Amino acid sequence: MCGIIGYVGEQSALDVTLGGLRRLEYRGYDSAGIAVVGAGALRVVRRAGKLSNLEKALAETDDGAVVGEAMAGTTGMGHTRWATHGGPTDTNAHPHTDCTGAIAVIHNGVIENFTALRSELFGAGHELASETDTEVVAHLLEAELGRPGAGELAALAAAEGGDGGRHPLTEAVRRVCQRLSGSFTLVVLHRDFPDVVVGARRNSPLVVGLGAGETFLASDVAAFIAHTRQALEIGQDQIVEARRDGVRIIDFAGEPVEGRPYHVDWDASAAEKGGYPYFMLKEISEQPAVLADTLRGRLSSDGAIVLDEERLSGEDFRDIDKVFIVACGTAYHAGLIAKYAIEHWTRLPCEVEMASEFRYRDPVLDRSTLVVAISQSGETLDTLMAVKHAREQKARVLAICNTNGSTIPRESDAVLYTRCGPEVGVAATKTFLGQVAACLLVGLFLAQARGILYGDEVGAYVEKLQRMPDLVARTLGTVGPVRELARSLAGARTVLFLGRHVGYPVALEGALKLKELAYMHAEGFPAGELKHGPIALVEQGVPVVVVVPSPRGRAVLHDKVVSNIQEVRARGARTIVIAEEGDHLVEPFADHLIRVPATPSLFAPLVTTIPLQVFACELALARGLDVDQPRNLAKSVTVE
Repeated sequence: MCGIIGYVGEQSALDVTLGGLRRLEYRGYDSAGIAVVGAGALRVVRRAGKLSNLEKALAETDDGAVVGEAMAGTTGMGHTRWATHGGPTDTNAHPHTDCTGAIAVIHNGVIENFTALRSELFGAGHELASETDTEVVAHLLEAELGRPGAGELAALAAAEGGDGGRHPLTEAVRRVCQRLSGSFTLVVLHRDFPDVVVGARRNSPLVVGLGAGETFLASDVAAFIAHTRQALEIGQDQIVEARRDGVRIIDFAGEPVEGRPYHVDWDASAAEKGGYPYFMLKEISEQPAVLADTLRGRLSSDGAIVLDEERLSGEDFRDIDKVFIVACGTAYHAGLIAKYAIEHWTRLPCEVEMASEFRYRDPVLDRSTLVVAISQSGETLDTLMAVKHAREQKARVLAICNTNGSTIPRESDAVLYTRCGPEVGVAATKTFLGQVAACLLVGLFLAQARGILYGDEVGAYVEKLQRMPDLVARTLGTVGPVRELARSLAGARTVLFLGRHVGYPVALEGALKLKELAYMHAEGFPAGELKHGPIALVEQGVPVVVVVPSPRGRAVLHDKVVSNIQEVRARGARTIVIAEEGDHLVEPFADHLIRVPATPSLFAPLVTTIPLQVFACELALARGLDVDQPRNLAKSVTVE
């Protein structure tokens, strides 16, 4: 969840790490800090709150010298923290140091056995200043490097060469990692080793950037994309020793490992606002192009759906007799839409699960089960743990992901990348549309693999899908009244959302966006459930948003939803109706009517979602809120 950047090279480490932290702000955080090694000293500055607080601290004077100017050095690291253990204070901010002040550590994730380790360290005479789980690592490293003979043995091993000649800091990190439980990415500096930065990972993202005479460690390629687009994957339970001229990688057992290089296919400009006041507004506007990118090249010359990675045979897919979809948040809503498509096209039973609950309810999985894991970052820890559980039960896994080289795709048997590019706004917009399109492609892929749909039938569906970017663009061109409506509701206490069929997940997504961005109560319900309890929430003036299915494709459901609109309107609700062009039956019952282009029923979420994104964004702006960095949220959730 937090942002990490480590650097060793020839540039000012302070400048590089500050720049990296600015590019990582979108991940969500509540404190920030920097450490630099140079001139025989380790200097650390950290502050609670936004990065601007850290920058102010660096501009202050201490004993007549500007703090930032005193942090000269070409090796350093920076961190933005999202609080787990201990509140967002200066003391709890990273980096954390040991008793000697020689070692600094930054950390993403949760160290689950930190209480026992903390007690052990107190018993050995260590003084820990913070409430964090991270600080124990600095003191464990201090103890490891202070073991009798540790330094001499490391020097002897280095002189003899071979695999035993690891750097003493790397070896200390390896030994400490063997004692840690939970999920973590660690980056470590030492005052006495100014030419090396050591990183380690377990169930939390870490990537290497390879530049000319410089090396970067980061939680996200965005941190170093302004300097290099050459990256290296770091696998599970691995340690990387970074120097100016490259890296060495070992696993936690000490065996050498080869990292997998890859090229980042977007540049720094993709993560800039491009003239928009907020990233979210830019990303909403990018959705036609993003959708086209997700769909591009998905049909082979013989009419077959093409995945990005496929390590399963056609027979494997034909053997599948049930499907589980696991995801969190917005990705879960995409999964709910996928259920309708997969069951309709494949006739396979499909269940959609909150990833955080999946493995704890002991689901029935076997070799004939396909688990579809949806994650924008590919590092969502709840989803990753669900994938690992599925693999342990011998199920097959297909990942839908936006981030090349991330952990979930590497743990999966097949992958479909959404190709949405960097999404800086914390609340998902363009990646949701990419996930919905990818889910539809997966449904078609499975139907084709099972022989239910033939190549020409699949091709006809893909052709219709490929028209959707133009319909999304048309929808974006008509949302002016939605913005005006949202501003008029800035003082509302609650908004209810109703939908049926694929409109129900869209209602859930609309409610989630309003919660995330405007900090107001919002709930999404299946419209048919209204009379079973939720209608008690309806009172005079309460805004109720209704996603209406097509009268052509879902005529029976359409009539029932029109009845639901009348039910809430009779009780004083202010009805906001999203209906396709040409649907005149809803007009008498809509206080506000939002038109979207007519589409095939299963494709409708690609257009009906757009007004709800704009509605939530504009309402939050009317309330004076930051739509790019909502409070308490993080872009990539890498803790359980």
